[in-house]
Amino acid sequence: MFDRKEMRFSAYDPKEAGEITALFTKTFSDSAGEAEGAIVGGLAGELMRGTGDGDLYGFVARDGVDLIGSILFSRMRFEREINAFILAPVAIRTDYQRRGAGQHLINFGLNVLKKDGVKLVLTYGDPRFYSKVGFRVITQSLIPPPFKLSQPQGWMGQSLVGDQIDPIQGKSRCVDALNKPEFW
Repeated sequence: MFDRKEMRFSAYDPKEAGEITALFTKTFSDSAGEAEGAIVGGLAGELMRGTGDGDLYGFVARDGVDLIGSILFSRMRFEREINAFILAPVAIRTDYQRRGAGQHLINFGLNVLKKDGVKLVLTYGDPRFYSKVGFRVITQSLIPPPFKLSQPQGWMGQSLVGDQIDPIQGKSRCVDALNKPEFW
């Protein structure tokens, strides 16, 4: 575990966008190669630059002054009105991974979203990790993703208003930066 005494969690400041983009780029380059780092860093930058007010939440974790993690939640829209967001992407500096920092940062973000009236949060990733912070695998028939999923077992959801996730019929759409089939 990391030393929580120095760890600070907060909403991101748009002035930190360059530093956050660099964190995503380096973290994904270190774990999946430079091409993946460039893609995910570009996505994070585009989300922060191009997503409208009220459609993006960003959070950071700092150990002292050092940025060690960042997460972004962006709006999901459905044919029926529901206050929903998707968690993507997530980056924790490699030397802080597997120490609980990511879980603490995600829980911090989820608590802010819940206080702001968000009802549903989705993500698309590794069930072994995201299940630790309350997400559970859902089917595409329960909640439709915006595009065909390359790994359907990674489609996950979490209700912030109860245990049950109610089905949502019809098409879904995410913000422009994430609304591209290559991310799915």
